[in-house]
Amino acid sequence: MTSIGQFDIIIVGAGTAGCVLANRLGADGTKRILVLEAGGRDNWHWIHIPVGYLYCIGNPRTDWMYKTEPQAGLNGRAIHYARGKVLGGCSSINGMIYMRGQARDYDEWAALTGDDAWKWENALPVFKRTEDHWNAGGDAEHQRYHASGAEWRVEQQRLSWEILDRFADACVEAGIPRISDFNRGDNEGVAKFEVNQRHGVRWSAVKAFLTPAVARGNVTVLTHAHIETLTFDEQDTGNENARVTGIRFLHEGTRKTAEAKQTILAAGAIGTPQILQLSGIGPGALLQQHGIPVKQDLAGVGGNLQDHLQLRMAFKVQGIKTLNIQANSLWGKLQMGMEYVFNKSGPLTMSPSQLGVFAKSDATQKTANLEWHVQPLSLDKFGDPLHRFPAFTASVCNLRPTARGTVHIKSPDPLQQPAIAPNYLSTAEDRQVAADSLKWNRRIAAMPALAPYKPTEFLPGPQFQTDEELATAAGNIGTTIFHPVGTCKMGRDADANAVVDTAFRVRGVQGLFVADASVMPTITSGNTNSPTILLAERASERIARPV
Repeated sequence: MTSIGQFDIIIVGAGTAGCVLANRLGADGTKRILVLEAGGRDNWHWIHIPVGYLYCIGNPRTDWMYKTEPQAGLNGRAIHYARGKVLGGCSSINGMIYMRGQARDYDEWAALTGDDAWKWENALPVFKRTEDHWNAGGDAEHQRYHASGAEWRVEQQRLSWEILDRFADACVEAGIPRISDFNRGDNEGVAKFEVNQRHGVRWSAVKAFLTPAVARGNVTVLTHAHIETLTFDEQDTGNENARVTGIRFLHEGTRKTAEAKQTILAAGAIGTPQILQLSGIGPGALLQQHGIPVKQDLAGVGGNLQDHLQLRMAFKVQGIKTLNIQANSLWGKLQMGMEYVFNKSGPLTMSPSQLGVFAKSDATQKTANLEWHVQPLSLDKFGDPLHRFPAFTASVCNLRPTARGTVHIKSPDPLQQPAIAPNYLSTAEDRQVAADSLKWNRRIAAMPALAPYKPTEFLPGPQFQTDEELATAAGNIGTTIFHPVGTCKMGRDADANAVVDTAFRVRGVQGLFVADASVMPTITSGNTNSPTILLAERASERIARPV
């Protein structure tokens, strides 16, 4: 076994959170920081061309290719569960949508953790100080919510589709208001998504945060470094005295170790609980089942999994352009390529979804609990070719599912993927919201604004009519929108299932922190990448200056 030395801080995972942590904790240049990433370099062109998500998701070069366990709520299906296998993590393969969520999300975190720093009024300045917003020079009201000059670039999209404009018109006819900005604390309405791009190129956490950190000279990054286990001070005895001293990992065919005063897990909502469990930190019975000595019995490790299940409802149309036809034409492909090469505009700058919609599934909801990702295309699944007929997809997801799932190791082998069980549609509430959301889609598609294009539902199909039939249909078409969170949740001391405290310290273990989407107590009401930046910013403050 080879030691690569001692560091002040080891960060496990170079996804969104890990990139921010490396930047902030190494900012003064005095700390030696090691960043370990199990994936590879972000040196493939499709990572940077925005439409390349179609080639990155479902590709073992850039995706861990996880699968869930068969899910009863999905009618026995196991589904693909994409996670970024590359520097930048999911920020290198995701939909690039800039979304903070709702004020209620952060106020709820404050109530659950007893920490007012999470309240929306206190979270907003943190979002602003990371932001480089394309329109930060707007009016005073706009400047209240946005800023420019920081690392996280936010731009308008560089293309438009008439079919999406007409869908937006139909939403207004159905009673959903137009809004100008999803990121002011209340996102109910219809608008185009803003995206994390710079001049038509994906703007990942690597470009924003990690590359500048490495340039300072005190941050070392190793790729293809697959974590086996945390290492502990063997002189400590008893669970309450467990002290993490570093990490053991596989790198280039060799088992290696590294030591540090502080070790931070930022491997995400799937990777982080897996590493903890492999290291003897987690539900005692699970660890004993796999012959792993228990260092700290923490029941919550791997529990509380929350995710947004998207229902990809698709409609054939007539007499209007969609990407399906253009992308299936040699001349159309040539046009798209030329437009991107010369102007960095057009379909190759597309995020998966250009139009967003937020609405309430029923009148009892206090804030919007549904989110649509509307796309001028259709396909069976990511990685498959687009259909050869004109169509659009209106994916809708329940923003606040009541189901809770698990991430549990299947063996002591760190190279074996864990069992991922989101338990989609396992509650009556979630099944009702699924049925209501599909009915909402049909209501929008029936509005006069879309009538000239004769939208015809082909997925899941008009044969599903009753609420129970629609819930079954949701199980047929439902798939993750790649927002897993919560598996090492932050909470109060009295919460037996809380894994970390508000200083991001793992309970009962010294020298160990978790700072990624796994610590979210509840899922945010929207896309989860930028909320993860908020978490990493807060963690950087508190690890550097303990509370």
